[in-house]
Amino acid sequence: MVQAELVFDAKATLGEGPSWDVKKKRLYWVDIDQKKVHIYDPNRNENTSLEIGQLVSAVVPRESGGLVMVTENGFFTFDFDTRQLCPIADPESHLPENRFNDGKCDAMGRFWAGTMHKKEFPEQGSLYCLETNKVNRVLNHVSISNGISWSPDNQIFYYVDTPTKEVVAFDFDLDSGELKNKRVVVRIPDGAGVPDGMTTDTEGMIWVAHWGGYKVTRWNPMTGDLLDTIHLPVAKVTSCVFGGDDLDHLYITTARVGLSDEERLKQPYAGGLFCVKTKVKGLPTYPFKG
Repeated sequence: MVQAELVFDAKATLGEGPSWDVKKKRLYWVDIDQKKVHIYDPNRNENTSLEIGQLVSAVVPRESGGLVMVTENGFFTFDFDTRQLCPIADPESHLPENRFNDGKCDAMGRFWAGTMHKKEFPEQGSLYCLETNKVNRVLNHVSISNGISWSPDNQIFYYVDTPTKEVVAFDFDLDSGELKNKRVVVRIPDGAGVPDGMTTDTEGMIWVAHWGGYKVTRWNPMTGDLLDTIHLPVAKVTSCVFGGDDLDHLYITTARVGLSDEERLKQPYAGGLFCVKTKVKGLPTYPFKG
């Protein structure tokens, strides 16, 4: 049985949205409900946090410096020196009950991120793609837009709309960003929670965090077979990303939102940041090109 180890006891309300900065060798992640961006330095075993002032759900490095993130109010850049947020675009300014959720950049540096209703009303969200100077809506009628990932050859796009309990795949055109030929590649069995965040390794296998499932699982998306399970001592496992010098450490975010007092006693490290050394290497976090 493979167990993930706690690396920082953050007690995050809703830890999410991790990304690895290859240049600076550090992990960015967020606490959505606490409106914080966290920066974890594994070499120093230090975690610092930045108050953003709005619900922030995913963050990625920016090639020209700083960060790009999605919040309840759209896409923003963040400058480390000035600590300033600058808006890029808010494609759902007309939908105040929606917020952004998970997001990630593709190999061309476009930032893909989806939305959801704050009270989780079904099919109120969409998936968007931010290019350097425009935002495109790619999918609609999404309930809880979540995990996003690509195959190592960038020809397949993987996506999770959590309530479906499925991982779907699309044929992906890296040059245009076009999606075609939707199909289901993984179905999460009953009793295993629901799929949340997701990442891909260099062998083309996908790693899925299980909200309510105490684990991260590794799947072969070509066959639908379950290959491996990483166990955690907390129920609400939210996302995962590969990091470390060799991209062979899987960092895992978790949450404690909605736990009863009794559940918190049984899960004292809920909301913590976890890590496990893997036998395979992961794909890098791509920075935003804009």
